[in-house]
Amino acid sequence: MDTEAQHTERDPSSPADPPPDPATDDGSRSVRVSGTHGAPDGPGDAEDTADPKGSKGAAGSESPKDGDGPEDADGGASGRGAGPSWRRTGLLGIACVGFLLLLSHFVAQPFLIPSGSMEPTLQVGDRILVNKLAYRFGSEPRRGDVVVFDGTGSFVREEPADNPVTGPLHDAAAALGLAAPDETDFVKRVVGVGGDRVVCCDAKGRITVNGTRVEEPYLTPGDRPSDVPFDIVVPPGTLWVMGDHRSQSSDSRDHLGSPGGGMVPVDKVVGRADWIVWPVARWTTVPESGAYDAVPAPPAGGHPTGPRGSGHG
Repeated sequence: MDTEAQHTERDPSSPADPPPDPATDDGSRSVRVSGTHGAPDGPGDAEDTADPKGSKGAAGSESPKDGDGPEDADGGASGRGAGPSWRRTGLLGIACVGFLLLLSHFVAQPFLIPSGSMEPTLQVGDRILVNKLAYRFGSEPRRGDVVVFDGTGSFVREEPADNPVTGPLHDAAAALGLAAPDETDFVKRVVGVGGDRVVCCDAKGRITVNGTRVEEPYLTPGDRPSDVPFDIVVPPGTLWVMGDHRSQSSDSRDHLGSPGGGMVPVDKVVGRADWIVWPVARWTTVPESGAYDAVPAPPAGGHPTGPRGSGHG
């Protein structure tokens, strides 16, 4: 029923409506149509005087039902979104850890320094970043480089068996620099490369490489280059390595009687220690050493005398 039509077609003889009271008339159509205060006269009136909150808006969307106020709607949305939000966070965390593990496996791996064998260059608790690409494209370790290597077969006779439960967790934590490295991983400085003759010591207690005396400014103050005399020729494809804290370092000198003679195969080198990334106060690059700049290359035909004066080609 058209309520407007009811009023416009009213009998002319009927008394006129009283003039609207400006104080109470808000100009709404429902007040003019309804003869009572807020009570609809019929179905048509009910339609016109319905609460706008219960009707569809201009966009055609229905208003919230009873009990679905803004707070309830927000609470419901939060409750429904909590699950997916946690799942997204978990998946993002797993993706980040996976990316870091791939990065540490192929590009750069953090290592925790567990001992003082490389002091003062590297201190206990330092976390270094090892560049795995340093020797990946044909380059080989040079004298003076600080390297991380797997000592299995040279410093360690055989790799210890891992716990099947805790082993993978420890390996992952070590790969991220959060745990001490495996017992087979070592960090030392390269003193001799394939073909070099390394001798300790000359009359002033200095190491010589290919007959050239080497001044080692990176040694721990008060330490001598070595308390153990040696005269060795480094086989091709291997390295002679020593710690900077010579009196506290178990290095090539301690494995002269091992099957590898204290030498580390080049293919066991994990990478070059290039950066100290933690703690923040020690955030810097691992300094390069010019101590070996004057050392000549080994002779093409090998040294005329081998270890301890014996023939060695």
